[in-house]
Amino acid sequence: VAPYEATAVARLRAEDAIFVGKTNLDEFAMGSSNENSAFFPARNPHDPSRIPGGSSGGSAVAVAAAMTPLALGSDTGGSIRQPAALCGVVGFKPTYGRVSRYGLIAYASSLDQIGVFARDVRGAADAMEIISGHDASDATSAPREVPSWGAACDASIAGLRVGVPEEYFAEGIERAVAARVRAAIGWLADQGAAVVPISLPATRYALAAYYVLATAEASSNLSRFDGVRYGLRVEKPGQSLASLYAETRGVGFGTEVKRRIVLGTFVLSSGYYDAYYLRAQKARRVIAADFARAFEKIDLVATPTSPTVAFPLGERTEDPLSMYLADVCTLPASLAGLPAASVPCGAAEPPEGGPALPVGIQLIAPAWQEARVFSASAAIERAQSSQSSRA
Repeated sequence: VAPYEATAVARLRAEDAIFVGKTNLDEFAMGSSNENSAFFPARNPHDPSRIPGGSSGGSAVAVAAAMTPLALGSDTGGSIRQPAALCGVVGFKPTYGRVSRYGLIAYASSLDQIGVFARDVRGAADAMEIISGHDASDATSAPREVPSWGAACDASIAGLRVGVPEEYFAEGIERAVAARVRAAIGWLADQGAAVVPISLPATRYALAAYYVLATAEASSNLSRFDGVRYGLRVEKPGQSLASLYAETRGVGFGTEVKRRIVLGTFVLSSGYYDAYYLRAQKARRVIAADFARAFEKIDLVATPTSPTVAFPLGERTEDPLSMYLADVCTLPASLAGLPAASVPCGAAEPPEGGPALPVGIQLIAPAWQEARVFSASAAIERAQSSQSSRA
C-alpha cells in the first residue's frame, strides 16, 4: 500500500468516487503493448489473442470490458490514447501542467501527464474537471482555472477549422485505419467544421527525439530505485554497496526498463550529450513550433491515434523498433505538451483478415484549449451514435 495518495486520486475520492482496484500496465509505464508487465499482459477484450495497447493497457481494458465507467492512466508518449484507440474507448491526455503529477511514479518528468479513460466523452470531461487544477505539491502544476468541459461537449463545432496533416496518413498507416479516420473527419465536416489540409514536417523527428529525451529522464528518475531507501532490496552476505545496487537493479528491473535506462545513460554521457540529447531538445522545439504555426490557421488537428489496429500478442516483442513505431502518431503532441484525445470512430479489419477491431481518431488542440478537443470529440460520438442507430 502506498504511504501517500496521488492528488488525482484524492480529488476523485473527495467527490465520492469508489475505487475498485489497480489495473495492469507496462513496467514503469515503459511499453506500447502491455507485454512488459510484471504481472503478465492484459488482453484486448475485443480479441484476447491481441494486445490492448500500452502502457496503461489495463485501464483501457477495464473500461472497454465494462468493469468500470472510468479509469486513470498516465500518458508520456501516447500511453492513454493508444490503448484507448485499440480497445475502443475514450482516452484523454491534458495539456502538460493541467493535472498534478504528485503521487505518479515518474518515467519522463517533462512528458508525463495523468489523464482518463471513459466509456463516453462526457464521462471523460466530467472526470477531467475533477482531477484538474493547481496543486502546490507539484512544481509543474499550472495555476490555471478549470473551465466547464461538460458544457463544451454540448457546443456546436460549426466553423471549427480542423487541420489534417498529410504526414499522419503516409506509409505505415494501415489503409483501413486511415479510411475510418477520414470518415470521422467527414463527420466533423457534416456538422459545420472546415477541413483544412496541413503539413507538420517536423513529425519525422518525433520518434527519435522522444526515445532520447524520455530514456534520458528515465535513467535519472529510476536511479532512486536502488534498494537503499525503499523498494526491492536484494542482499547477499558480505556484499559491497556497489554489489547491492547491481543485484537489486538487475533483479528488480525488466528487460525493456533496463534497455531504456542504458540508452538514457548513454545519451547523457560525456561525448554523446551534444550529439544526441541536445539535438533531441532542439527537435522537440521544432515540433512545438510546427504545431504553433499550424494553429495560427486552424483550431484543431485530426489524425489517426494508432497506425494499426491491435496486433497479436508476441508479434513485436523481439523487435523493439517496430514496437516503438506503434506510438508514432501520439508522440508529437506529447513532445509539444498539447492536449489530445482518442475517440472511437469505427472498426477495421486487420491486414491478415479476421473480425474488425476498434479504430480511434486523435484530436489535438493548442495548449490549454481542452474545450475544443471535447467539443469535437462529442461531435464524433454523436455522429457515430447516429450512424449506429440507422444501421
